Amino acid sequence: MTARGESGSLLPSYGSLAASMFIVGACVALSKPLAAVFPVFLLGWLRFGIGGAGMLHWLRRPAAEPAPTLRVRGLVFLEAFIGSFLFTVFMVLGVSYSGAVAAGVVMSAIPAAIAVLSRFVLREAIRPRIMVAIGCAIAGVALLAWTHPEPESGPAAGAEHHALGYALLGGAVLCEACYAVIGKRLTAVLSSRRISALMNLWGFVLMLPAGAWAAWRFDFGAVSWAVWGVLLFYGLASSWTIWLWMTGLRRVPASRAGVFTVLLPVGSACVGVWMLGEPFGPLQALAFGLALAGLLLAAWPAPSPG
Repeated sequence: MTARGESGSLLPSYGSLAASMFIVGACVALSKPLAAVFPVFLLGWLRFGIGGAGMLHWLRRPAAEPAPTLRVRGLVFLEAFIGSFLFTVFMVLGVSYSGAVAAGVVMSAIPAAIAVLSRFVLREAIRPRIMVAIGCAIAGVALLAWTHPEPESGPAAGAEHHALGYALLGGAVLCEACYAVIGKRLTAVLSSRRISALMNLWGFVLMLPAGAWAAWRFDFGAVSWAVWGVLLFYGLASSWTIWLWMTGLRRVPASRAGVFTVLLPVGSACVGVWMLGEPFGPLQALAFGLALAGLLLAAWPAPSPG
């Protein structure tokens, strides 16, 4: 296949990966104001309930799809437990304790974490150009995060809260790396729709005990219609990102797909600039340029042999 042919054939996959991570980033930014209204486990339970309601018709196994083995069922549970349940808890709590700046800095390690994990678990070779792309992604997102200072107030204030926030965000990075690697395994045996529906179902079940307890004690009448609208978008968008990611991951190596996670903190920053009035100047533009360079290096087709 020529370089031009490879680029054209993978373009939809790259688009799915990019859209997935950008929307995840937007949802991460929205999780902070939502977590100020809803308890964390109630927020997670509502998220999976809203998203899963739109995917119930995807739970039915297609006739052409073989019955999942015990190993596949275990991988689906691990994907949901690590990539949905734990990631949601770690990310929401981490952002609450440390703020969006720390989240951007720590999340910039996701591409490298995915590359390392895919090398050891999936035995994927990491080309030098992908390593350079990962470096550009990390540099760009770290610069972007450091150019968004936040006041030392609220739950993010205090060294102990910061340390806990960094630890939780580090856990979210590991969860996202496992999500990409396990997802690569699942896309070989299950459709993207089935994976998405099953992950949402498991996420809802895992959040059920703590979420239902929080709901019993929560005053839903005090929540404004505007917050309900943000929650509806948050639940639907964050759930559909699973389908987008699995669709793109089906044809792209996990190490290369990991570079697209640079759009997670970039998406958070864009929401901050657009909705929260955060500044956008030369340093932010440079950060976006580095991030874009990393994506182009990862997505640019390799030259054809001979």
